[in-house]
Amino acid sequence: MTTPTDLPATLPSLPDDPFDAGVLTDPYPFHRRLRDAGPLALLPRHNLHAMGRFDEVKAALGDWATFVSGRGAGLADFARDKPWRPPSLLLEADPPAHTAVRSAMNGVLAPREIRALRAGFTQVAEEIAQHLVERGAFDAVRDLAEVYPLRVFPDAVGLPATGRENLLPYGSLAFNAFGPDNELRRAALASAAPVQDWILASCQRDALAPGGFGARIWAAADRGDITHEQAPMLVRSLLSAGVDTTVHGLANTMYALASHPGQWELLHEQPRLAAFAFDEALRWESPVQTFFRTTARDAPVAGAVIPAGSKVLLFLGSANRDPRRWGADADQFDVRRRAAGHVAFGMGIHQCVGQPLARLEAELVLAALARRVRRVELAGTPVPRLNNTLKGWASVPVRVEPA
Repeated sequence: MTTPTDLPATLPSLPDDPFDAGVLTDPYPFHRRLRDAGPLALLPRHNLHAMGRFDEVKAALGDWATFVSGRGAGLADFARDKPWRPPSLLLEADPPAHTAVRSAMNGVLAPREIRALRAGFTQVAEEIAQHLVERGAFDAVRDLAEVYPLRVFPDAVGLPATGRENLLPYGSLAFNAFGPDNELRRAALASAAPVQDWILASCQRDALAPGGFGARIWAAADRGDITHEQAPMLVRSLLSAGVDTTVHGLANTMYALASHPGQWELLHEQPRLAAFAFDEALRWESPVQTFFRTTARDAPVAGAVIPAGSKVLLFLGSANRDPRRWGADADQFDVRRRAAGHVAFGMGIHQCVGQPLARLEAELVLAALARRVRRVELAGTPVPRLNNTLKGWASVPVRVEPA
């Protein structure tokens, strides 16, 4: 890997620490500076190359052979640093090892399997929406975003009924661990042991209910699509990616809509816009803000060359607000925008395998609320939740006016 003195002086260099609490709380001023600096920049604080413009971020995500994931999707380089857990078979692996497990997971989460969940997910969404509207005021994080996914997702996987409260802290740990050895990462790792024990036990065949996604992963092992050693790790990958990102995505959507009451009114008039509102919120305030890659070979980017073995930080949240891709109003939230093509779920072979589940959950619960609520507004000051990778909220108090 290059050392700070080896970094080419011709590239623009920014002094910012992208993992500073101020940047994690409000990353957008830094994102603008990063994009304005050029298609490729240096972040000497962590000895990184960085990309914040849409075209370069998308291209890097799609070029798995040059920008590899198998050396870690976080700051740690698995060629030199010991991972804090066995690496993810989906997120931290490259072809050919990645190909078989991704194919198996695509089968487990096939469109027909997702469609089969719609009726049950809808019933829970309607119940929660009705309860919240009757209350009149609630916290969009604690009473909605952290409640609905944890009602429907664990049952879909077939997880044990007890211990599900471990899912949120485990997801927080997994995403904090992608960052540097800062206080956020240390605090997450310090409290990890009991959470990891429950996760490991819950990924075993005998802990999973028949018919769920977890049991289907084990069935794929029985068929020889994957090995039996890989099965619990793939269940673990589903748990890592299937809760926190959805919780943050829902919370960010409610924050966006409550901050823009006129946009909620559009949604109320046309609840079918729920899926579009979620997509626009993913673009406008991406739950997953960053992912790392490592260059397997010298990588030419915009006239410069990133040396082989360099860590590269891709700013998904910045790419999703790049005016070069989204226009002069890229910082505006608009549920009528055609936001398809954003990189909030990644891109290429490592694109989030669980995104159909997240989209289904968000569409159903947002539409259920939109039909019942004429107006939503902030009822207090939102409280950020800091994470080395995720952008989201610990609290978003809202007030609703029933239709």
